[in-house]
Amino acid sequence: MEHVSFGRTGLKVSRLCLGTMTFGYQTDDETSTAIMDSASEAGITFFDTADVYPLGASVEDFGRTEELIGSWMRGKRDRFIVASKCFFPTGPMPWDGGNSRQNIMRAVEASLQRLQTDHIDLYQIHAWDASTPIDETLRALDDLVTSGKVRYIGCSNTLAYQLARAIGRSELHDIIRFESIQPRYNLLFRENERELFPLCTEEGVAVIPYNPLAGGLLTGKHRSGEPTEGTRFTLGWAAGPYQERYWQDAMFRTVEEFQQIAENASIPMTTLAIRWVLANPVITSPIIGASRPEQLAASVAALDEPLDPALKQKLDDLTHEYRFGDHDR
Repeated sequence: MEHVSFGRTGLKVSRLCLGTMTFGYQTDDETSTAIMDSASEAGITFFDTADVYPLGASVEDFGRTEELIGSWMRGKRDRFIVASKCFFPTGPMPWDGGNSRQNIMRAVEASLQRLQTDHIDLYQIHAWDASTPIDETLRALDDLVTSGKVRYIGCSNTLAYQLARAIGRSELHDIIRFESIQPRYNLLFRENERELFPLCTEEGVAVIPYNPLAGGLLTGKHRSGEPTEGTRFTLGWAAGPYQERYWQDAMFRTVEEFQQIAENASIPMTTLAIRWVLANPVITSPIIGASRPEQLAASVAALDEPLDPALKQKLDDLTHEYRFGDHDR
């Protein structure tokens, strides 16, 4: 497994990152453990989670994913880079969410306890908080880095102008800045290529995209009509957002063409979809997931060789409309 620089920092992370958001709900405890075992055996040393996981679960189960990771890492914590996030409400009180100092300090302590560790390598805001001044958020995160509870900070689901403003405020106040961003990116969602990715290249921001397989749509296992049971398209509160993102006739038509291209190239759809993401030089580590340990093999195979330039161009042309967000719904 190749390890690459994490943005402008001296940190090295594995070229693929294991996403864990289904652990403890869609994926049971035993299977989640087996997936982590398989990821480790494949050389993946970078794990991403959040205090609001597992995805789709009720509030009573929030944090279960971190607990599973913490138990699994016992005795081998120093062999892994662990990323977590806060923002979404995880408790009943009005201050149990957002990017205020109050919630950040509360959330990180809870995550540290569940992960059974004294530090989190990468701590991220899960989304932008328009109700909290970015200076307040950054100063709270700066204090966590100074205290040693957090090593680096990042953001997720953040627009280009928001990231640029945050970096500017960090420079103005000479405090810690976001060293990474976690955006959605795949063949069916390319809008971040327009503004966010050029900014990340210029500022040396690591890019760790989620949904490289579009919630599984790019694996070819779904068919139009009623959403597939037992997948994130029917998974509790997450079902609605995932259906809105991807369960569209235009996208199914694109997937059919993508499947034909993959077959002609003799490359599994999963492997080809992730290899296309990796072909973008701004990408640091795509976040890959699995509902069974054997599914990881096709994702890891994306690292076996680079994407042929002619094949990349064919895929770029196929999905050009998704770069501008103007596809038919």
